[in-house]
Amino acid sequence: MFGRFGLFFLTNILVSVTLYFIASMVMAYTGANFGSNSGMLLFFFIIGMGGSFASLMMSKFMAKRMMGLQEVAAGAAITRKVHLYAEQSGLSKMPEVYIYNSPEVNAFATGPSRNNSLVAVSSGLLDRMTEEEADAVLAHEVSHIANGDMVTMTLIQGIVNAFALFLSYTITQIIMNAMRGDDDRRGSFGDFFLYRIINNLVYVALSFLSLPLVMSVSRWREYRADAGSARLVGKEKMIKALEALKQSSPLIQEKDKSVEVMAISSKGSFVELFSSHPPLDKRIQALKEL
Repeated sequence: MFGRFGLFFLTNILVSVTLYFIASMVMAYTGANFGSNSGMLLFFFIIGMGGSFASLMMSKFMAKRMMGLQEVAAGAAITRKVHLYAEQSGLSKMPEVYIYNSPEVNAFATGPSRNNSLVAVSSGLLDRMTEEEADAVLAHEVSHIANGDMVTMTLIQGIVNAFALFLSYTITQIIMNAMRGDDDRRGSFGDFFLYRIINNLVYVALSFLSLPLVMSVSRWREYRADAGSARLVGKEKMIKALEALKQSSPLIQEKDKSVEVMAISSKGSFVELFSSHPPLDKRIQALKEL
């Protein structure tokens, strides 16, 4: 576990340093001024979007390492079905197929693009679901890939990150200037420490306030992936799969947040606005109305 945490921490440090270097180089090349609002907006746009796309580019690698994925043989039944649904969905390159050892009844898709992706299924799902139910789940995950949902979520998250960074910087500057008043003291260690505290608090608050927007997009693509599965295997199979998920919801565990929004299901949030997945009953009702 420490090895996985260390890899995650080291990767984030390297990505952060690289993005800061790239953003600084772009600022220098374009002549943008760090002291201007337009310059800082450009800087934070590069950091916010860059961090989001860096996570997307590394999503397959990190999922394999963090989730302990085991590749399924090309001739296995589950692989053949994923590839069949992928062909029917118009994908030109087949997703990789993996199993991860967990009692949870779940599956997810991830990857940087439609033609560079993977589908992973838990051993618990294969043990507890019927073949028809499992087929519907596989079709649901393939639909996520065919719909380009990984890129969609990356774009939304990147834009939100960029504006949260810029607004937290702007608000912190206003607060710091108001606190200084007529005092010309600048650049002390105390000021820097206070700035970091205020900036981080404002950023966390803005990120929290923007979460309903991000999660609304996540819930929308769940309905769309359910509809995609219904087209591939029939809506009755997808409804049965969702009903099976209702019965096994206590077995859904916490997982890496980078793959949670691409899973077939997740634990409910304290309010629906902050949940990445719609309630299963609403998803079932939406399928019945197709």
